[in-house]
Amino acid sequence: MKPIKIDIESIDLDRMKEKTTDQPGLLPYAHHAGSGVIKPEDKGKITGRAVAAMHSQTEMQMGQIYQQMQLLAEQAKMIQKRVEISERIYRTSISFEPLINHHYFLYEKEDGTDFMSMVSPEEWGRKKRFAKFIAEVKLLADHTWDIIRKGPTDASTES
Repeated sequence: MKPIKIDIESIDLDRMKEKTTDQPGLLPYAHHAGSGVIKPEDKGKITGRAVAAMHSQTEMQMGQIYQQMQLLAEQAKMIQKRVEISERIYRTSISFEPLINHHYFLYEKEDGTDFMSMVSPEEWGRKKRFAKFIAEVKLLADHTWDIIRKGPTDASTES
């Protein structure tokens, strides 16, 4: 095979400059045989992954917010129960001064009126002065009453 002679005079340098670049790294395609393969990105695939990740994150965050809302709703119900029992206790006859953080017992008499006592249902003995044990309660610092335990047949303080 004979070497091909290149006629240097016939090379058009201006035309050659149009087909070359001073910054080959900025070309959107490989500029020589040893260059890395450059594939255009599938924008739909990228967007699809981003949207899926966004949905996953927002669902997780919405789940956390829902759990927090449930906890707040439960706390609100507990406060409402404290208010209800507190109002009932403050309508009763209390023949002593209740102290904060002490336990007392709410009873209902045969005539349907309530009364407070320092005596638990187990301490009454044979002669009980009540028809129904309502609840064991504790006076809190905000002067609401917390239910420690409920009587076995009390439907009025249940929810």
